[in-house]
Amino acid sequence: MTVHEHRATGSRSLITCDSRSLLTRYYDLLAEFAARSEPPASSVDFEPSMRLPELDDKVVEFLSPATAGLYELGDVRGLPVRLLDLRQNPRTQTTKTFASLIIVARAVNHIRETGEPVILFSPSSGNKAVALRDAVARALTAGLVEPDQLRVVTLTPAQTTGKLRRSILSEDAELRRLNPVFVLDDAPPEAVKQVGREFTRLYVDSGFDRIRLWHSLRLENYRVADIVRALYDFEFGLAGRTDLRTVHAHAVSSAFGLLGYASGIEVLKERGHAVADPSFLLVQHLATCDMVLHSVEGSFDRGNVPAYAMRPDGVWVQDRSDHFPHRTWSPQETLEHTFYTHEPATAAEMSGLVSAHGGTGVVVSLLECMDRYAECRALLRASAVPLPEDPRDLTEWSLVMAVTGVLNAIDRGLLRDADGVTIHASGTYGRDDYTPLPSEWINHVDGAAQVLDAVLDRAHT
Repeated sequence: MTVHEHRATGSRSLITCDSRSLLTRYYDLLAEFAARSEPPASSVDFEPSMRLPELDDKVVEFLSPATAGLYELGDVRGLPVRLLDLRQNPRTQTTKTFASLIIVARAVNHIRETGEPVILFSPSSGNKAVALRDAVARALTAGLVEPDQLRVVTLTPAQTTGKLRRSILSEDAELRRLNPVFVLDDAPPEAVKQVGREFTRLYVDSGFDRIRLWHSLRLENYRVADIVRALYDFEFGLAGRTDLRTVHAHAVSSAFGLLGYASGIEVLKERGHAVADPSFLLVQHLATCDMVLHSVEGSFDRGNVPAYAMRPDGVWVQDRSDHFPHRTWSPQETLEHTFYTHEPATAAEMSGLVSAHGGTGVVVSLLECMDRYAECRALLRASAVPLPEDPRDLTEWSLVMAVTGVLNAIDRGLLRDADGVTIHASGTYGRDDYTPLPSEWINHVDGAAQVLDAVLDRAHT
């Protein structure tokens, strides 16, 4: 059942216009919050102003895919569980749509104000690259900019090539040339960040200044868009129920989405609304469990990961910590390649929120997700979010990780003080949901110099 039955008292003051798109609905508040987060003037790297374009019909069309849904999934061992569905854009099926649309909107505004063309650059595990490409495609389709004014360059690991999707940026030969997709070969996934920083430095050092390069990784670029989670939850969900302790669960890498939710709660407080301080459940996998380690143990020290022993059947087991998988096929398992960040810079802020308002972290294994898969599907039938019948068809595991983490946390008594759980559905899709980008349209590189040469070659012609 959806939770759209009534609005919170006073929520009308938050609304710019009555739209299903959360970015349009709360546009004025977004613009107001964004104005507080202008990039530092001392930075040598280019970043446009946080100003957003005027909300005209073209911008409304452009922002239209940023919809959401709230669903009651039922009680789990007596604890009410809800789903906040943030992956409704069929061209991405992840929450990355929200931040990507705001990033592109800012680029559009810069182009309109200055006449300077912009190249958006994003090193990514895959989902952010897909969402940014979709946002650029939507800006072109809506007539906000011309193809030579706004371009996007992405760099993703070889391990996530299967996440890349066809779009109008790949189907049209000229758009394909202007908006190249790069894949970094023979390197660990997180290396795309280092190579991305090196490419940005090389681009600046090249002296080429006809097109501005925006390397859009700053936290505030994402936090601004994600405040709408809290605004929506206040208007239609339980954020205004100060008598309830609600745990917000999310499969995370750096927890940008939950930090955005927390910022949205502060925005509501500033406007005089009574809101509940959220508790958080951080869900990760073993390969990059740094946020859970930091929230539970206070550091990134992997010596705090419990030791595993292999049983005769080949399964690794431990019973020292309920925050880690009791059973796994590998103690170093990469369950979902989306999550590749070690020692995220956001850990201290996130752990501070957990310490102040409650919550914890839990790490899940693929074996646990498989054991829980049928239960996950059964729970999600109460929502509009389908899972494929065969888990082998799933190509994005974020939501299954989050639901499994919630089920494990409930069963292990990690959420004893909670009155309910809201799961943030940040991403899920299967192989039948999209058409992968053909290999011949992917540019394979082994370093920043190759990316620079290809980008400059396209920029000069």
